[in-house]
Amino acid sequence: MKQFLSIVHATFRYRWRALATILFNLLFVVFNLLSLVLFVPFLQVIFPTGEQERLTEPLLKGEGVDAYLEYLKNQYNFFMQTMVDNDPKEALLFVCVSVVISFFLKNVFRYMAIYQLSELRLAVVRDYRDELFKKSMRLPMSFFTEEKKGDLMARMNSDVMEIDLGVVAVLELLFRDPISVIITLSVLIYWSLPLTLFSLILLPLSAFVISRIGKSLKRTATKGQEQMGVLYSFLDEYLGGIRIVKAFNASSDAIKKFGKINLHQQQLHTRTLRKRDLSSPLNEFLGAIVMVIIVWYGGSMILDNASGDFQGQEFIGFIIVFSQLLVPIQNIAKNSANLSKARVSQDRIEEILHADEVITDPAQPLKISTVFERIVFDKVSFAYRNEPVLNNISFEIERGKTVALVGESGSGKSTIADLLPRFYDVTQGTIRFDNIPVKEVRLHDLREHVGIVSQESILFNDTVLSNISFGMEGVSEDEVIQAAKVANAHSFISQLENGYYTIIGERGNKLSGGQKQRLSIARAVLKNPAIMILDEATSALDTESEKLVQDALENLMKNRTSLVIAHRLSTIKNADLILVLSKGEIVERGTHDELFERKGTYYKLCTMQGV
Repeated sequence: MKQFLSIVHATFRYRWRALATILFNLLFVVFNLLSLVLFVPFLQVIFPTGEQERLTEPLLKGEGVDAYLEYLKNQYNFFMQTMVDNDPKEALLFVCVSVVISFFLKNVFRYMAIYQLSELRLAVVRDYRDELFKKSMRLPMSFFTEEKKGDLMARMNSDVMEIDLGVVAVLELLFRDPISVIITLSVLIYWSLPLTLFSLILLPLSAFVISRIGKSLKRTATKGQEQMGVLYSFLDEYLGGIRIVKAFNASSDAIKKFGKINLHQQQLHTRTLRKRDLSSPLNEFLGAIVMVIIVWYGGSMILDNASGDFQGQEFIGFIIVFSQLLVPIQNIAKNSANLSKARVSQDRIEEILHADEVITDPAQPLKISTVFERIVFDKVSFAYRNEPVLNNISFEIERGKTVALVGESGSGKSTIADLLPRFYDVTQGTIRFDNIPVKEVRLHDLREHVGIVSQESILFNDTVLSNISFGMEGVSEDEVIQAAKVANAHSFISQLENGYYTIIGERGNKLSGGQKQRLSIARAVLKNPAIMILDEATSALDTESEKLVQDALENLMKNRTSLVIAHRLSTIKNADLILVLSKGEIVERGTHDELFERKGTYYKLCTMQGV
């Protein structure tokens, strides 16, 4: 029920368009029924039974809806009788034109409903995608560590498209088909209450069968949507790592794995479609049984003269109108199935939208200044999934100084760097700018003070200019060029086909490793942050590229507070403080010369690298 109400709420966010859709659908229902009912009085006139009673111009007798409806019926019958008496062909032409007009208006209003609905449903889909993307931008790094990107992409694509069908189902299931059933039943009851009640005997059985199919459909749809997430994740991993796939001749293996995943997804989706599509023919078959029984029962009443005022012409009209009753009932069955699938997708979407953001802004944020004196890590501990990563880490970075972190892989170097801009929050202890804890600072303000150059250059399929000025507004081209010069990137950018307006491809794949890294540095230079985090920024480069990048890094770090994670120890010999980590703890600290003389862990690492 909660998922259903969420879809209704999302739909009526555009209330005027939703109301217009409902209004046009109601007019469609009215004229659809009118186009059939118009035939009945004409049949009574041109196929009289026995002595036809001559009609006189009716008067409105009594009050209330029944009296008014009876008056309208008699008025129309008198009008038709008069036309037939004067010219039967003219009466026939009048009925034909009336029916054509009714069909025309019916289809005009149906198109107007579709016209309004088409924008409404896609607007709701757009809103869901917007909300999912906004939420994904606010979720903590831990979420992306635990969840697969492919699953998130599946929720933003296939799950959201199921909501599209859910919007249609909501409007038709609540405001069109039930009203169509009610109006049609009212006409049938007006003609013959006993025959109408008899005709409804098997409809509860149909509803029970359809509800069972709907429950089964929901279970299968859930599995299908989860499998779609697995498929997207596989595509993301293998297409992103295509170089390694080809290098290790693993293409055939990848094809086999994808074939199995794709086959399983196809099987689940096929089962879902079969169950969804079963409801309509099954409902039609049950309706056909009801129709045959009605023909037998009603025909018997008329042949036995047990039908009272209910004549053969009205019985023909009853059959025609009752056949139209099956259409909205079949639509209810179809839309119920679509709504079941949409509720599954709504569950998966809500799971993301209601995920705990964990890293949030404080209620009353404090300001930090670019002229802070020091950054303090005070007895900081951190655990991920209850597994300790850092234990009792304490050190200070004075303004304008460089602190380097060294140690084996998994010792906690990158985690320390991630705690400073609050990609994660500490489990124990505090990180402070002077006396202000980072948790008391607004995230946007905190990250404005921090620039990051990581081992993997994160670039986007856009121009060089856009990548360097990423996230910064009001930046001139001259400022971008100046930042590129500081990063030793201007010379190679100038040689590109379109210079600073060259598209660099997905993840910057049109550039070399050293070129990509220098663009990352240029981006950091342009941001001009007070604090610089360098996460093994030269470890993946060749010697020539490393020299260019190292020069650019030295330009970047001048008079700037820096936290450097070093893989190549030769790059941090001039650091003001070196911290040696092992298993999440600081085991040594000091300058390069001090640590080298102690002949401890740092000395061993230097010896291994020939420093």
